[in-house]
Amino acid sequence: KSSTINMTYRIPNSKWSFSTTADIAQRTQDSTLAVSFPNLTVSLSQVYPFKRKRAVGAERWYEKIKLSYSGQFQNSLTAKQDQFFKKSLIKDWRNGMRHSIPISATFNLFKYINLTPQISLNDRMYTSKVRRSWDPNASAEVCDTTYSLYNVWDFNASVSLDTKIYGFFQPMKFLGDKVKMIRHVLTPTISFSGAPDFSSPFFGYYGNYSYQDSKGETVTKKYSLFPNALYGVPGQGRQGVVSVSLANNVEMKVKSDNDSIGEKKISLIENFSVSQSYNFAADSMNWSNIQTSLLLRLVKNFNLSLSATWDVYTYQLNSAGNPVRVNVPRWKAGKGLGRLSSTGTSFSYTFNNNTFKRKDKKDDKKKSGSVDDEPDNSHELENTSGDFRNNRTGNSETADSGLQLNDDGYMAWEVPWSLTFNYSVNYGYGAFNKKKMEYDGKITQNLSFSGNIQPTKNWNFGFSASYNFDTHKIAYMNCNISRDLHCFTMTASFIPVGPYKSYNFHIAVKSSLLQDLKYDKRSSMTNGVTWY
Repeated sequence: KSSTINMTYRIPNSKWSFSTTADIAQRTQDSTLAVSFPNLTVSLSQVYPFKRKRAVGAERWYEKIKLSYSGQFQNSLTAKQDQFFKKSLIKDWRNGMRHSIPISATFNLFKYINLTPQISLNDRMYTSKVRRSWDPNASAEVCDTTYSLYNVWDFNASVSLDTKIYGFFQPMKFLGDKVKMIRHVLTPTISFSGAPDFSSPFFGYYGNYSYQDSKGETVTKKYSLFPNALYGVPGQGRQGVVSVSLANNVEMKVKSDNDSIGEKKISLIENFSVSQSYNFAADSMNWSNIQTSLLLRLVKNFNLSLSATWDVYTYQLNSAGNPVRVNVPRWKAGKGLGRLSSTGTSFSYTFNNNTFKRKDKKDDKKKSGSVDDEPDNSHELENTSGDFRNNRTGNSETADSGLQLNDDGYMAWEVPWSLTFNYSVNYGYGAFNKKKMEYDGKITQNLSFSGNIQPTKNWNFGFSASYNFDTHKIAYMNCNISRDLHCFTMTASFIPVGPYKSYNFHIAVKSSLLQDLKYDKRSSMTNGVTWY
């Protein structure tokens, strides 16, 4: 049994908001209670604290500084019901508080360069600290827990510079006057982010102890003073990363066939980006893999999205004969800048009733002319009988029966349906080739399709399936049928192929007050259902 209470309050004409929750769950099998109360969240949306209310003159640099705030407090306990109120709030309850304050600003340098510095401050408050030591007599680790209020804070800073470079190209006249101009937009970005090593003794978030192992060698173990903390602890190691990225966009302006539009833009390359980073704080393998992405708008409502990762380091065999990545860049080994390690894309398209209707309507308009050219027969409809006049227009309804009639006066019978295909292809590392000292490429494909049809208002049929290219068989298929019985609803689903053959039948009352009035009949995957 469980219950949850939520309450949210936003101060009028203010950017402060408060929310609180209380959760309680009881397991009747062993009378265990899980309580989380109170949980409080305080947030301040983005503000400009140094902006003048009545600005005179140009905007000052410090007025561009913006910040926001988010504070959280959680308190929870899981215990047996008879021991629940005997637990200590400090020693037994799991609680913690966190404050997050991101500060940033955007400045303009030399009119064309955007400079964005940012710093993020995080503070955590815990009520317990665990110190560990080694007991040589017992050859075991010993823990000592102290209870008080402890602050665990950290920060990280970053600065980025970006700009836009425009290039224009006008095609030669012999290509025709259809293409007016081609525009290429480059967006280079350079960013630096860094943080100190918060595992150093200066901050006091980590401890260490030494002991002798079975071989008689001295082993030093570093541990966190706040294990299983609600909001974690700062990570170990310094951070100092420089990242470079370049985004490209290519568009073409062409003369439209429609004189009312004049000119229109066509996207040749919606986005093509390349990025890589260098970690100054790392001991080895400072270069990251090269990341590339491509987005093309081929036709209306159909895009090609492709992302790829390029490996920049070489591989060798270790003493066990297994391939390992070594700190030798490919360009130093004469193997090029990078090797394609993974890429993939997917295509999806949906057919439905409107897919072929649009084409039919266009063909009809071309044959019979525009709708505006048709004669106005409204005066003829006024002289006809009332019933026929009211139902002459397409998809209108009769007043008594609610039936929809088409343009010819017959009952309109439409069967909504849809069929969706999704195909994905991916390339990645396969088996390791010891002769080339490289991984061989491997291509994986996946084809899935789903459909839905509604022959009548209350009947609905649907299915979904996937095809396995390795076995050349249908890997999975699920079919479902549903029927609206006014006050009841009936559903049936079954898996006809594969190792998970099963079925499920369900009929129940729609009303939530009578949700327990239902009938279920189902099989298990272990029953080995055989379809005849």
